[in-house]
Amino acid sequence: MQLCDTQLGMGGYAADQSRFEIAVESINALKADWVVICGDLVNDGNNDQAVADFQAIARGFEMPCHLAPGNHDVGNEPTLESLKRYRDQYGPDYYAVREGGVKLMIVNTQLWKAPVAGESEAHDRWFREELAESQASGAPTLLVSHYPPFTDNPGEDENYYNLPPATRAEVLELAKGAGVKAWLAGHVHKNLERDFEGIPVIASATTSKNFDGAPYGFRVWTLGGDGALSHRYVALEIPEGRIPDEPAAAE
Repeated sequence: MQLCDTQLGMGGYAADQSRFEIAVESINALKADWVVICGDLVNDGNNDQAVADFQAIARGFEMPCHLAPGNHDVGNEPTLESLKRYRDQYGPDYYAVREGGVKLMIVNTQLWKAPVAGESEAHDRWFREELAESQASGAPTLLVSHYPPFTDNPGEDENYYNLPPATRAEVLELAKGAGVKAWLAGHVHKNLERDFEGIPVIASATTSKNFDGAPYGFRVWTLGGDGALSHRYVALEIPEGRIPDEPAAAE
């Protein structure tokens, strides 16, 4: 399961909480093997109450839940202090784990978007080492991040929603060489399906606020017996009266 931008406080705080709770209930009902949340867990990473509320809801998952950091979690320009805060709140900001027949590589795209001396270099070494292990072992590997590498095409200019071109080109080639199966991302607040030379690049709509009118929801990924991946977007079924009536927060 791929959830994106739960971002408590983005679409109206109590409403965001309720939709996240409904998503947890829905995913539990589907008996998923694992769930990833592609960053922007809360709207303000310095808001201790929002972090506590997020964690309380996420504890309701009946399967492993893995988190990728977003720019709202560690800052548009992360610092040693904001990275430490995230790690103290949630745990590692990048790591690899095997779940349900696949290897998940949780990456910190903020360290590519706005490098932090020492931290970005360590992240890059880890990224290369884990991809080399994936290639050697043949493990079906999914990259999980906040930023997608690109939103339209791999050669586009840098903007708020993508990675810098030189970094993008490097990591995409590394991913291709290692046989990465898919790149799961968030950040764009809409359903976006792209491809890089056979690697699906999939960002999903959110449970907080969607910019394209998509229903709130999450994405289901399926690994077939032949190793083929497929995915589909599932809209939340929201019971009448479940969402509090309150004005949306400013963008």
